[in-house]
Amino acid sequence: MITEKPFSPDLPAPLDGIRVLDLSRLVAGNMLSLQLADHGAEVIKIEDPKTGDPLRAWRDQGQSFHWKIYARNKKSLALDLRADEGKALLLRLTARADVLIENFRPGTLEKMGLAPALLHERNPRLVIVRISGFGQTGPYRGQPGFGTLVEAMSGFAAKNGFPEREPLLPPLALADMLAGLYGAFGVMVALRVAAASGRGQVIDLSLLEAVHSVLGPDAAIFARTGRKPARTGNRSATTAPRNVFRTRDNRFIAISASIQSMAERLFRAIGRPDMIDDPRFRTNTERLRHVEACEQPIADFIATRDAAEALAVFAAAEVTAALVYDIEQFLADPHVGERGVIVAVPDEDRENREAARAPQTILMHDVLPRLSATPGQLRRAAPALGADTRVLLAEIGCTGADYDDLLAREIIRESRS
Repeated sequence: MITEKPFSPDLPAPLDGIRVLDLSRLVAGNMLSLQLADHGAEVIKIEDPKTGDPLRAWRDQGQSFHWKIYARNKKSLALDLRADEGKALLLRLTARADVLIENFRPGTLEKMGLAPALLHERNPRLVIVRISGFGQTGPYRGQPGFGTLVEAMSGFAAKNGFPEREPLLPPLALADMLAGLYGAFGVMVALRVAAASGRGQVIDLSLLEAVHSVLGPDAAIFARTGRKPARTGNRSATTAPRNVFRTRDNRFIAISASIQSMAERLFRAIGRPDMIDDPRFRTNTERLRHVEACEQPIADFIATRDAAEALAVFAAAEVTAALVYDIEQFLADPHVGERGVIVAVPDEDRENREAARAPQTILMHDVLPRLSATPGQLRRAAPALGADTRVLLAEIGCTGADYDDLLAREIIRESRS
């Protein structure tokens, strides 16, 4: 059962008082600022007045699900940074900010007259996160940095997929998501330094490096042995047996016997204790060498049983096995429901809701990680474009005729809702 969770705008949070200006677009920057916003930081999305963050345009049946989830807890200030007046307002905003996030092509911030050195003159404590595909230095610094490119170049795709097939790219924005998490960690480190020293710094965040960092010791292995990672499908290059197996009722069970005692439990559970002392399967190294022969008895055992029956056997033997879920099965799992992994929050997108006759709530993952004393909170829905423009600019004295002039010339924009 999915828990309904209202927005709680007034609850205290550990990052209360931290102000973040997020100039980024699409996934990595939004993933980064989401972590900060979920734990109380005031995240202000600086968006193009005409189009907003391109993440808004990632639609499914007319609804911006990505935006609603990854822009929750944030504010929107629609400001044209191509205009001199827009850049001047941004400079004034940086004086009151703790963090600035951008993912322009390297060198763009400098061309805009917003180089980090200038920003630090205005605010020495400012932490500046610069997200790019390949980093702020190096021969590829100026190349477009889409996640797909770095997922291909990092070594990830080459080792992902089945050996007889082409390299396989991930079905999600993996590079961006990883970079966003690294970026949030980097911000917290830099904020601690700024609190102690009074000095901010620049975080050079490369998507390429973020993806490669999680691939394991591939570089070390190649340098010592000359061996390149091979595509192994659902098998592991380091432990065996590890795979997914089809059941009699056409489900799939994932099994990972990554330690010796687990492999022995598995062999006993399928009625093959003789495999424990078989020289081909006695150690993990030998099981990897004879992986086809090792897995065949497991596959045969599972293929002659329905999923529920096979899982019951494995549970009784304390074997690490689980069903492969699709999203419907994941949502129906009682553990997911009891833990509140997914919550239903109010959906304030009235126009889309009425057009699609959608419910008044939207499902999304709850705040991570779970802190016992100072948990993060869901404070507000993802903002309409320019929802907070008037209030935020009023804080720096842009009101009255000046504000109306900027609005009329479309240098800024207000939400219609």
